[in-house]
Amino acid sequence: MGNADLRDIAAIESIAFEELAGSIVAVDAHNWLYRYLTTTVKWTNDEVYTTSDGEEVANLVGVVQGLPKFFEHEVTPVMVFDGAVTDLKDDEVKRRREQREQYEDDLEAAREEGDAIRVARLESRTQRLTDVILETTRELLDLLDVPVIDAPAEGEAQAAHMARKGDVDYVGTEDYDALLFGAPLTLRQLTSKGDPELMDFQATLDEHDLSWEQLVDVALLCGTDFNEGVRGYGPKTAVKAVREHGDLWGVSEAEDIYVENADRIRELFLDPAVTDDYSFETTLEPDLDAARSFVTEEWEVDAAEVERGFERIESSVIQTGLDDWA
Repeated sequence: MGNADLRDIAAIESIAFEELAGSIVAVDAHNWLYRYLTTTVKWTNDEVYTTSDGEEVANLVGVVQGLPKFFEHEVTPVMVFDGAVTDLKDDEVKRRREQREQYEDDLEAAREEGDAIRVARLESRTQRLTDVILETTRELLDLLDVPVIDAPAEGEAQAAHMARKGDVDYVGTEDYDALLFGAPLTLRQLTSKGDPELMDFQATLDEHDLSWEQLVDVALLCGTDFNEGVRGYGPKTAVKAVREHGDLWGVSEAEDIYVENADRIRELFLDPAVTDDYSFETTLEPDLDAARSFVTEEWEVDAAEVERGFERIESSVIQTGLDDWA
Protein backbone atom coordinates (compact mmCIF):
# COMPACT_ATOMS: atom_id res chain seq x y z
CA MET A 1 0.00 0.00 0.00
CA GLY A 2 1.11 3.56 -0.37
CA ASN A 3 0.15 7.16 -1.02
CA ALA A 4 2.73 8.96 -3.15
CA ASP A 5 1.08 12.32 -2.42
CA LEU A 6 2.52 12.08 1.07
CA ARG A 7 6.01 12.53 -0.34
CA ASP A 8 5.23 16.19 -0.98
CA ILE A 9 4.84 16.84 2.74
CA ALA A 10 7.03 14.13 4.32
CA ALA A 11 10.31 15.10 5.98
CA ILE A 12 12.80 13.02 3.98
CA GLU A 13 16.59 13.07 3.77
CA SER A 14 19.29 10.76 2.51
CA ILE A 15 21.20 8.66 5.02
CA ALA A 16 24.38 6.68 4.44
CA PHE A 17 24.02 2.94 4.97
CA GLU A 18 27.17 3.10 7.09
CA GLU A 19 25.25 5.17 9.65
CA LEU A 20 22.83 2.28 10.18
CA ALA A 21 25.43 -0.17 11.51
CA GLY A 22 24.16 -2.10 14.52
CA SER A 23 20.52 -1.19 13.92
CA ILE A 24 17.43 -3.38 13.50
CA VAL A 25 14.99 -2.76 10.65
CA ALA A 26 11.45 -4.16 10.57
CA VAL A 27 10.99 -4.66 6.84
CA ASP A 28 7.58 -4.74 5.15
CA ALA A 29 8.33 -8.16 3.66
CA HIS A 30 5.67 -8.19 0.94
CA ASN A 31 6.75 -4.78 -0.29
CA TRP A 32 10.47 -5.63 -0.24
CA LEU A 33 9.97 -9.04 -1.83
CA TYR A 34 7.67 -7.80 -4.58
CA ARG A 35 10.22 -5.23 -5.72
CA TYR A 36 13.00 -7.80 -5.97
CA LEU A 37 10.63 -10.27 -7.62
CA THR A 38 9.62 -7.86 -10.37
CA THR A 39 13.18 -6.66 -10.92
CA THR A 40 14.45 -10.22 -11.24
CA VAL A 41 11.74 -11.14 -13.72
CA LYS A 42 12.37 -8.00 -15.75
CA TRP A 43 16.13 -8.41 -16.09
CA THR A 44 16.77 -12.15 -15.80
CA ASN A 45 16.22 -15.00 -18.26
CA ASP A 46 13.35 -17.04 -16.83
CA GLU A 47 15.22 -20.28 -17.50
CA VAL A 48 17.52 -19.62 -14.53
CA TYR A 49 14.67 -19.53 -11.99
CA THR A 50 12.15 -21.97 -13.47
CA THR A 51 12.11 -25.57 -12.19
CA SER A 52 11.75 -28.65 -14.36
CA ASP A 53 8.08 -28.68 -13.29
CA GLY A 54 7.59 -25.17 -14.63
CA GLU A 55 7.43 -23.47 -11.22
CA GLU A 56 8.87 -19.95 -11.28
CA VAL A 57 10.78 -18.96 -8.15
CA ALA A 58 12.41 -15.69 -9.15
CA ASN A 59 11.88 -14.63 -5.55
CA LEU A 60 14.77 -16.84 -4.44
CA VAL A 61 17.14 -14.95 -6.73
CA GLY A 62 15.84 -11.66 -5.37
CA VAL A 63 16.24 -12.68 -1.72
CA VAL A 64 19.82 -13.87 -2.19
CA GLN A 65 20.73 -10.72 -4.10
CA GLY A 66 18.92 -8.38 -1.70
CA LEU A 67 19.96 -9.58 1.75
CA PRO A 68 23.73 -8.94 1.47
CA LYS A 69 23.14 -5.19 1.63
CA PHE A 70 21.87 -5.62 5.19
CA PHE A 71 24.55 -8.07 6.26
CA GLU A 72 27.46 -6.07 4.84
CA HIS A 73 26.40 -3.01 6.83
CA GLU A 74 25.73 -4.90 10.08
CA VAL A 75 22.00 -4.21 9.88
CA THR A 76 19.60 -6.86 11.19
CA PRO A 77 16.51 -7.23 8.98
CA VAL A 78 13.31 -8.49 10.61
CA MET A 79 10.87 -9.49 7.87
CA VAL A 80 7.24 -8.68 8.73
CA PHE A 81 4.68 -10.50 6.59
CA ASP A 82 1.11 -9.34 5.94
CA GLY A 83 -1.81 -11.12 7.56
CA ALA A 84 -5.49 -10.70 6.75
CA VAL A 85 -6.59 -8.06 4.25
CA THR A 86 -9.22 -5.62 5.49
CA ASP A 87 -12.45 -5.47 3.53
CA LEU A 88 -11.85 -1.74 3.12
CA LYS A 89 -9.11 -2.69 0.66
CA ASP A 90 -11.46 -4.71 -1.55
CA ASP A 91 -11.72 -1.97 -4.17
CA GLU A 92 -7.95 -1.59 -4.34
CA VAL A 93 -7.45 -5.35 -4.63
CA LYS A 94 -10.06 -5.47 -7.41
CA ARG A 95 -8.39 -2.58 -9.23
CA ARG A 96 -4.98 -4.24 -9.07
CA ARG A 97 -6.43 -7.55 -10.27
CA GLU A 98 -8.10 -5.88 -13.24
CA GLN A 99 -4.88 -4.03 -14.03
CA ARG A 100 -2.88 -7.25 -13.88
CA GLU A 101 -5.38 -8.98 -16.18
CA GLN A 102 -4.97 -6.16 -18.68
CA TYR A 103 -1.19 -6.49 -18.45
CA GLU A 104 -1.54 -10.24 -19.07
CA ASP A 105 -3.56 -9.57 -22.24
CA ASP A 106 -0.96 -7.04 -23.36
CA LEU A 107 1.80 -9.55 -22.57
CA GLU A 108 0.24 -12.20 -24.78
CA ALA A 109 0.00 -9.68 -27.63
CA ALA A 110 3.64 -8.64 -27.14
CA ARG A 111 4.74 -12.27 -27.30
CA GLU A 112 2.83 -12.81 -30.52
CA GLU A 113 4.47 -9.69 -31.97
CA GLY A 114 7.91 -10.84 -30.84
CA ASP A 115 8.55 -7.60 -28.94
CA ALA A 116 11.16 -8.84 -26.43
CA ILE A 117 11.60 -5.53 -24.61
CA ARG A 118 7.87 -5.07 -24.08
CA VAL A 119 7.54 -8.72 -23.02
CA ALA A 120 10.18 -8.26 -20.31
CA ARG A 121 8.52 -5.10 -19.01
CA LEU A 122 5.04 -6.65 -18.93
CA GLU A 123 6.24 -9.90 -17.35
CA SER A 124 7.50 -7.89 -14.37
CA ARG A 125 4.14 -6.10 -14.08
CA THR A 126 2.12 -9.32 -13.99
CA GLN A 127 3.97 -10.77 -11.01
CA ARG A 128 2.13 -11.62 -7.80
CA LEU A 129 3.11 -13.16 -4.51
CA THR A 130 1.85 -16.71 -4.90
CA ASP A 131 1.71 -19.26 -2.08
CA VAL A 132 4.83 -20.96 -3.47
CA ILE A 133 6.73 -17.68 -3.58
CA LEU A 134 5.77 -16.79 -0.02
CA GLU A 135 6.48 -20.27 1.33
CA THR A 136 9.88 -20.63 -0.37
CA THR A 137 10.85 -17.12 0.70
CA ARG A 138 10.05 -17.87 4.32
CA GLU A 139 11.98 -21.15 4.23
CA LEU A 140 15.03 -19.46 2.71
CA LEU A 141 14.88 -16.69 5.31
CA ASP A 142 14.77 -19.36 8.02
CA LEU A 143 17.88 -21.04 6.61
CA LEU A 144 19.63 -17.69 6.55
CA ASP A 145 18.48 -17.09 10.15
CA VAL A 146 16.62 -13.90 9.24
CA PRO A 147 13.82 -13.26 11.76
CA VAL A 148 10.23 -13.45 10.47
CA ILE A 149 7.18 -11.87 12.14
CA ASP A 150 3.58 -12.55 11.11
CA ALA A 151 1.34 -9.50 11.27
CA PRO A 152 -2.36 -9.98 12.05
CA ALA A 153 -3.17 -7.56 9.20
CA GLU A 154 -0.97 -4.95 7.48
CA GLY A 155 2.74 -5.71 7.71
CA GLU A 156 3.51 -1.99 7.65
CA ALA A 157 1.27 -1.40 10.66
CA GLN A 158 2.98 -4.17 12.63
CA ALA A 159 6.42 -2.87 11.70
CA ALA A 160 5.44 0.65 12.79
CA HIS A 161 4.10 -0.73 16.08
CA MET A 162 7.38 -2.52 16.75
CA ALA A 163 9.30 0.69 16.04
CA ARG A 164 7.06 2.77 18.31
CA LYS A 165 7.67 0.25 21.10
CA GLY A 166 11.42 0.56 20.56
CA ASP A 167 11.92 -3.09 19.64
CA VAL A 168 13.36 -2.08 16.26
CA ASP A 169 15.14 1.09 15.14
CA TYR A 170 13.53 1.61 11.75
CA VAL A 171 10.69 0.51 9.50
CA GLY A 172 11.78 -0.51 6.00
CA THR A 173 9.29 0.03 3.17
CA GLU A 174 8.93 1.90 -0.10
CA ASP A 175 5.43 3.07 0.80
CA TYR A 176 4.66 6.40 2.41
CA ASP A 177 1.78 5.01 4.44
CA ALA A 178 4.31 4.14 7.14
CA LEU A 179 3.85 7.77 8.18
CA LEU A 180 0.13 7.24 8.68
CA PHE A 181 0.81 4.21 10.88
CA GLY A 182 3.06 6.41 13.01
CA ALA A 183 6.41 4.79 12.18
CA PRO A 184 8.96 7.07 13.89
CA LEU A 185 11.73 6.54 11.32
CA THR A 186 11.26 4.84 7.96
CA LEU A 187 13.93 3.72 5.51
CA ARG A 188 12.99 3.82 1.84
CA GLN A 189 14.89 2.63 -1.24
CA LEU A 190 16.33 -0.42 0.52
CA THR A 191 16.14 -2.24 -2.81
CA SER A 192 18.12 0.46 -4.64
CA LYS A 193 21.86 0.43 -5.23
CA GLY A 194 22.57 3.71 -3.46
CA ASP A 195 21.92 4.93 0.06
CA PRO A 196 18.39 4.82 1.48
CA GLU A 197 16.08 7.71 2.32
CA LEU A 198 15.12 8.42 5.91
CA MET A 199 11.52 9.55 6.47
CA ASP A 200 10.94 11.18 9.87
CA PHE A 201 7.44 11.06 11.38
CA GLN A 202 7.85 13.69 14.11
CA ALA A 203 9.74 16.05 11.82
CA THR A 204 6.88 15.79 9.33
CA LEU A 205 4.32 16.69 12.00
CA ASP A 206 6.46 19.57 13.28
CA GLU A 207 7.12 20.98 9.83
CA HIS A 208 3.41 21.31 9.07
CA ASP A 209 2.17 21.89 12.63
CA LEU A 210 -0.04 18.80 12.49
CA SER A 211 -0.99 16.10 14.96
CA TRP A 212 -0.91 12.43 13.99
CA GLU A 213 -4.70 12.47 13.64
CA GLN A 214 -4.54 15.52 11.40
CA LEU A 215 -1.89 13.90 9.20
CA VAL A 216 -4.24 10.97 8.65
CA ASP A 217 -7.04 13.43 7.82
CA VAL A 218 -4.79 15.05 5.22
CA ALA A 219 -4.20 11.64 3.65
CA LEU A 220 -7.93 10.87 3.64
CA LEU A 221 -8.57 14.07 1.69
CA CYS A 222 -5.82 13.22 -0.81
CA GLY A 223 -6.74 9.54 -1.05
CA THR A 224 -5.28 6.30 0.32
CA ASP A 225 -5.44 2.64 -0.62
CA PHE A 226 -8.74 2.59 1.25
CA ASN A 227 -10.44 5.62 -0.30
CA GLU A 228 -10.23 7.68 -3.46
CA GLY A 229 -9.92 11.05 -1.78
CA VAL A 230 -11.70 14.26 -2.67
CA ARG A 231 -11.29 15.95 -6.03
CA GLY A 232 -9.24 19.11 -5.80
CA TYR A 233 -7.38 18.18 -2.62
CA GLY A 234 -3.68 17.73 -3.17
CA PRO A 235 -1.32 17.45 -0.21
CA LYS A 236 -0.70 21.19 0.25
CA THR A 237 -4.40 22.07 -0.11
CA ALA A 238 -5.33 19.31 2.31
CA VAL A 239 -2.79 20.44 4.92
CA LYS A 240 -4.08 24.00 4.72
CA ALA A 241 -7.72 22.88 5.04
CA VAL A 242 -7.09 20.59 8.02
CA ARG A 243 -5.06 23.21 9.87
CA GLU A 244 -7.72 25.84 9.22
CA HIS A 245 -10.71 23.70 10.21
CA GLY A 246 -9.11 21.42 12.81
CA ASP A 247 -9.87 18.00 11.42
CA LEU A 248 -11.57 16.11 8.61
CA TRP A 249 -15.02 16.71 10.02
CA GLY A 250 -14.38 20.43 10.27
CA VAL A 251 -13.28 20.45 6.64
CA SER A 252 -16.30 18.39 5.64
CA GLU A 253 -18.70 20.82 7.27
CA ALA A 254 -16.98 24.00 6.12
CA GLU A 255 -16.29 22.94 2.55
CA ASP A 256 -19.23 20.57 2.00
CA ILE A 257 -17.24 17.45 1.15
CA TYR A 258 -17.60 13.80 2.17
CA VAL A 259 -15.14 10.96 2.67
CA GLU A 260 -16.74 7.53 2.73
CA ASN A 261 -15.77 5.22 5.62
CA ALA A 262 -13.69 8.00 7.15
CA ASP A 263 -14.13 6.74 10.73
CA ARG A 264 -13.06 3.20 9.86
CA ILE A 265 -10.09 4.24 7.74
CA ARG A 266 -8.94 6.70 10.39
CA GLU A 267 -9.06 3.92 13.00
CA LEU A 268 -7.20 1.56 10.70
CA PHE A 269 -4.22 3.94 10.69
CA LEU A 270 -4.42 5.21 14.26
CA ASP A 271 -5.36 1.93 15.98
CA PRO A 272 -4.54 -0.90 13.54
CA ALA A 273 -4.62 -4.62 14.23
CA VAL A 274 -1.16 -5.44 15.61
CA THR A 275 0.29 -7.95 18.01
CA ASP A 276 2.82 -7.97 20.83
CA ASP A 277 3.16 -11.73 20.53
CA TYR A 278 6.52 -11.83 18.79
CA SER A 279 10.18 -12.33 19.58
CA PHE A 280 13.35 -12.49 17.55
CA GLU A 281 17.09 -12.85 17.93
CA THR A 282 19.59 -10.35 16.58
CA THR A 283 22.51 -12.80 16.61
CA LEU A 284 22.25 -14.25 13.12
CA GLU A 285 23.89 -17.53 12.15
CA PRO A 286 23.00 -18.27 8.51
CA ASP A 287 23.36 -21.86 7.30
CA LEU A 288 24.84 -21.06 3.90
CA ASP A 289 25.34 -24.65 2.79
CA ALA A 290 21.71 -25.52 3.47
CA ALA A 291 20.54 -22.28 1.85
CA ARG A 292 22.58 -22.91 -1.29
CA SER A 293 21.25 -26.46 -1.52
CA PHE A 294 17.68 -25.27 -1.03
CA VAL A 295 17.92 -22.68 -3.79
CA THR A 296 20.04 -24.45 -6.39
CA GLU A 297 19.20 -28.12 -5.84
CA GLU A 298 15.72 -28.32 -4.36
CA TRP A 299 14.35 -25.40 -6.42
CA GLU A 300 16.78 -25.72 -9.34
CA VAL A 301 17.81 -22.07 -9.58
CA ASP A 302 20.90 -21.59 -11.74
CA ALA A 303 23.80 -21.56 -9.26
CA ALA A 304 25.63 -18.90 -11.24
CA GLU A 305 22.74 -16.49 -10.71
CA VAL A 306 22.93 -16.59 -6.91
CA GLU A 307 26.53 -17.48 -6.15
CA ARG A 308 27.70 -13.87 -5.91
CA GLY A 309 24.94 -13.16 -3.38
CA PHE A 310 25.90 -16.13 -1.24
CA GLU A 311 29.58 -15.12 -1.44
CA ARG A 312 28.71 -11.62 -0.22
CA ILE A 313 26.73 -13.04 2.71
CA GLU A 314 29.56 -15.41 3.61
CA SER A 315 32.12 -12.62 3.37
CA SER A 316 30.03 -10.36 5.59
CA VAL A 317 29.79 -13.08 8.25
CA ILE A 318 33.57 -13.28 8.36
CA GLN A 319 34.36 -9.57 8.08
CA THR A 320 31.73 -8.13 10.42
CA GLY A 321 31.31 -11.00 12.85
CA LEU A 322 27.66 -11.29 11.87
CA ASP A 323 27.02 -14.15 14.28
CA ASP A 324 28.15 -11.95 17.19
CA TRP A 325 25.61 -9.16 16.65
CA ALA A 326 23.66 -8.10 19.67
